[in-house]
Amino acid sequence: MNHSFDLIVVGAGMVGAAVARALADTPLRIAVLDALPREALGRGGETGSGYDPRVSALSAASQRILSALGAWQRIAPQRRCAYSAMRVWDAEGTGEIGFDAAALHETRLGHIVENHLVQQALLDSLDETRVELFFGQRVQGLVREESGWRLNLADGLRLSAPLLIAADGARSQIRELAGFAMREWDYLHHALVTTVQLEQPHQATAWQRFLPTGPLAFLPLPDVDGRHYCSIVWSLLPEQAEQMMALDEPAFCAALGQAIEGRLGRVLSADRRHCIPLRQRHARQYAMPGLVLVGDAAHSIHPLAGQGVNLGFLDAAELAEVLLAALRRGESLAGLAVLQRYERRRMADNLAMMAAMEGFERLFHADAPTLRWVRNAGMRWLDNQPLLKSGLIRRAMGLSGDLPALARDPEIVSTQA
Repeated sequence: MNHSFDLIVVGAGMVGAAVARALADTPLRIAVLDALPREALGRGGETGSGYDPRVSALSAASQRILSALGAWQRIAPQRRCAYSAMRVWDAEGTGEIGFDAAALHETRLGHIVENHLVQQALLDSLDETRVELFFGQRVQGLVREESGWRLNLADGLRLSAPLLIAADGARSQIRELAGFAMREWDYLHHALVTTVQLEQPHQATAWQRFLPTGPLAFLPLPDVDGRHYCSIVWSLLPEQAEQMMALDEPAFCAALGQAIEGRLGRVLSADRRHCIPLRQRHARQYAMPGLVLVGDAAHSIHPLAGQGVNLGFLDAAELAEVLLAALRRGESLAGLAVLQRYERRRMADNLAMMAAMEGFERLFHADAPTLRWVRNAGMRWLDNQPLLKSGLIRRAMGLSGDLPALARDPEIVSTQA
């Protein structure tokens, strides 16, 4: 059986669902396809803390996008943790830098939110539209036709559309089947992620210490009945990650508390640990006729500053803006000239962020005494430059720069925590 649409989004994750929702109120016939069944999407795992280990540091721009799409309002306030400060320091020196929302005349720098809650909120919002959702459907083949693209699914179903949006993650099947060229490399590090309970409050602060083996981040989560929680992301060499995964819970908590220098007291408990190999990828182009990449399908970066999903949401907002403008002008949405407008607007920003994260990662792994002195002196110098610091953090928050309409609409800037 064949179903025809104006466009198909492959991948119902946060970015794919955001693209579909941003275009849902148009006359376009839209389908969203995901290999996982609906009941497996937007659902966290069972953990001792009650928190899923997969979280994102959402910027103000991402919050505006989610608000405009009717998703932010669906995330329970008690599951969103606003943070108003960030502390970053070097384990091998005296360099330290702090960022505070008050210095920007803002109430927060961003929010830490579990990924599955964001995804579920977007899917719930999509349920109220005419978008057709296909869950538990695996793609077996991608065929280029005269009128566009055809997806052959495992159960024999065929979906076709002039425009295909690949939002199916860092190991995108659609990107591979379509033959997009990639630039990628292995960081030779693994990210260890989990949720921990702490002795002391996190002070609505994101903490990051740069260790010789890689950065360690403590991201604040909402307190529960007086208990204090953080999500951690610890970048380690593979053999060190293996050692940390093998420790029993008390030994791991002790090692983690030592690694963060006890700044939040003792680490009282830890959920199950997950170990993820780190690899950076970037597509050499985001568009070909009738097919476009968004989010991790186009680029995936080191989780150093939690910018990955924010870049993805900006991709979604920019692509929607480009397609809506083309629709108003009567242009073909699948035309390469249209899709390359999105590519030009997003590729430069994404490459700039990836280069910055790569530079930081290399600088903090440098062992040469001169480079250690330079990075510590640089951090101290930057900490004493309020105008430069505020400019950097405002851009990271999505409060400045050339933003798509969904990310800058003042009507949806919320003062709600």
